[in-house]
Amino acid sequence: MSVALLALALALGIPAPPLFAQPSPSLQQRVEAQLRAAGPGVRFGLVVATEDGRELVAIAPDQRFMPASNTKLFTTAAAFATLTALDRPDTGGGATVRLEGMSAAPDVVIEGHGDARLSSAPDCATDCLGALADAVAARTRRVHDIIGDDSFYPDQRWSPGMSWNNIPTSSGTAASALTLDDNELLLTVTATAAGQAPRLDVLPYYAVDNRAVTATDGTTELGVDRLPGSNVLHLTGAIIAGTEPSRLRLGIDDPAHYAAWRFRTLLEARGVRVTGAVVSRHRPPGPGALAGDAVPLARLAPPPLVEDLRLTNKVSQNLHAELMLRRLGRQSGTGAIADGLAVVQAMLAQAGLRRTDYDLSDGSGMSTYNRISPRGMVTLLRWAGTQPWGAAWRATFPVAGVDGTLARRFRGTALEGRLFAKTGSLNATNALSGYLTARSGRTLIFAFYANDVPDGAGATPAMEAALLLIAEQN
Repeated sequence: MSVALLALALALGIPAPPLFAQPSPSLQQRVEAQLRAAGPGVRFGLVVATEDGRELVAIAPDQRFMPASNTKLFTTAAAFATLTALDRPDTGGGATVRLEGMSAAPDVVIEGHGDARLSSAPDCATDCLGALADAVAARTRRVHDIIGDDSFYPDQRWSPGMSWNNIPTSSGTAASALTLDDNELLLTVTATAAGQAPRLDVLPYYAVDNRAVTATDGTTELGVDRLPGSNVLHLTGAIIAGTEPSRLRLGIDDPAHYAAWRFRTLLEARGVRVTGAVVSRHRPPGPGALAGDAVPLARLAPPPLVEDLRLTNKVSQNLHAELMLRRLGRQSGTGAIADGLAVVQAMLAQAGLRRTDYDLSDGSGMSTYNRISPRGMVTLLRWAGTQPWGAAWRATFPVAGVDGTLARRFRGTALEGRLFAKTGSLNATNALSGYLTARSGRTLIFAFYANDVPDGAGATPAMEAALLLIAEQN
């Protein structure tokens, strides 16, 4: 405004506009202000883009972040992109049983082929270890050794970069071509009289050093520790009298041995006498002959793999993701971790990611060596949306306020039922990447990471508030 016009406005009593009007904050500035609510120390990365690739928000878009379970998006996308017959029974992946050696008392060999869903549950209806036990019991009433054979994949039970303290838990249980009951052991802890040790209900695979007590006040806090390779569990802490039993899911270090151990109990329950030992058979990593496939006595046909891919992403199942990575590696390699990662890397190159966008060490996200840039993840999500399998892959994502790991998030907000994304949480890390439907009805693609979250702080509320703001403004 000129000096003359300003003088005229003042003479007429008209309020003058400011000489330097402040521009309205941009959407990115408003998002950045929202993220500051998480407090100091948190390192955020965010890219939000339209389906045609126009970026609406870009915060540290090319920095590399620990993705946690967002890593499962790479593994499951590669499965959709490279595996066939995902909607048919998994006839090649099922476990088999055969007899070896002396006809009077042969050895029993249970061989795994990468199936993640083999079950020994009493109410098992499909993919049941009991069906293999029935086949043996119908052939012989006396056997020698029970051998769990997982040599279909190399013996790489944990990926590089997984924290050793996760090994005793179900989150870090070992991966094996012969997997049973998610390679977990359920320990149920029930309160007794005050001051007394609680009652334990667990299959006798591990010895339990029970140092826990039943208390009358406070909150139930139980801890389980076990050194890698040890068969002794140390239970500590307290359970409150009168409360519901606590159910702890424990990891297993040698899944092939555990499967053979369970198979022995199933055979004995069917009247088969076992005169030998329970042992496991592995194939060392590195070059060498792949596992043979002798004629089996019986073979299981698990349900379609697409169901397992849905479970993997919906509930963020670490073991199933690791087994899927090894299955990818078995297509043209040995089934080693590196072979699976080579398949994933080839897919990412096809999708247009730069090699500097990522580094991967596993299929689940438990490795602290994994890295991804937000722009790189959005590039994958955009590319996948154009593929024939893109819709089926997206259907495996948790839905906000509806199911999976997002069942309790975004409830009662504008994004309930309108955000489809993979979560991630590990070692001071939170992640959320996928698709959302904005207020206008258009689809936005996003990748959101928080790393270096200080102990006691929380980044998730600020991340959710930022996504709600973005959806409202588009």
